[in-house]
Amino acid sequence: MLWLVSAQLVNGIAIGMIYALMSFGLSIIKGLLNIPNFAHGALYALGAYICYSAVSMGLPFALGLLAAFAGAALAGWALQRFAIQPASKSGYLAQLVTLFGAALVIEQMLLIGWGTIGLSYSPPPLLRGAVNLGFTVVPKYIAFASVFSALVIVSVWLLIERTKFGAYLRAGIERPDTTRALGINVDLLLGVGMMMGAGLAGLAGGLALPLVGATSTMGGDMLGIAFVVLVIGGLGSLYGSVAAGVLVGVVQSLTAIAAPAASTAIIYAAMIGILLFRPQGLFGER
Repeated sequence: MLWLVSAQLVNGIAIGMIYALMSFGLSIIKGLLNIPNFAHGALYALGAYICYSAVSMGLPFALGLLAAFAGAALAGWALQRFAIQPASKSGYLAQLVTLFGAALVIEQMLLIGWGTIGLSYSPPPLLRGAVNLGFTVVPKYIAFASVFSALVIVSVWLLIERTKFGAYLRAGIERPDTTRALGINVDLLLGVGMMMGAGLAGLAGGLALPLVGATSTMGGDMLGIAFVVLVIGGLGSLYGSVAAGVLVGVVQSLTAIAAPAASTAIIYAAMIGILLFRPQGLFGER
């Protein structure tokens, strides 16, 4: 029993890191645009399909992940430039409807481009098999996905916290009006921030490809989890989304031991419970 719990705990941390990667990008977009990105799940699915296409053409998996990030980032820029920015003149509701519509458009494009049958991909030979940690055995790809996600999140954290661009980005998130008054191009920040957040969603989709495959509707399930993570971590906290992502992954995996059918429902119940006692989330300030 202890071995099973240990294995699920490690798996939960690994899956939680992918949740964290997805939610970190969602949190960046939410902070910049002040609206929930309903197209985030579709961008996640887009990343999975782009990664699949890249490796199917014989490219290394690493380049597939890079292509997933770049493709989703470009789609994010297009959304910001041609959908969100024009809709912002019509108010908050118009932007929400626009993002929801964009998600449906991307989903239909995936169906047209890749068909209705789900696609699967096995990890590259180097990442197949398992690693014996002594107290449990972990699939190599699970370990890779966990470490890689952590490295990406740390890299983005360093970019945001240790560079001038990061200072501008934080200012754009926290005080957009003041940032504009200082002569900083907030619209450019919005575009770059949207690309970064969308790219992280696509990268998460690429990482998830060997685990869950690729389907046009895969983004809907992940979007729900990403919003749960965002709410639990706190809407105003970039890094709360990382901690909450790992927490959700662990809770979901451990619940699967006793009640597999309830492993998804439990995280929504946990969100409701946390909001009852701490409406701003675990790490939110407001």
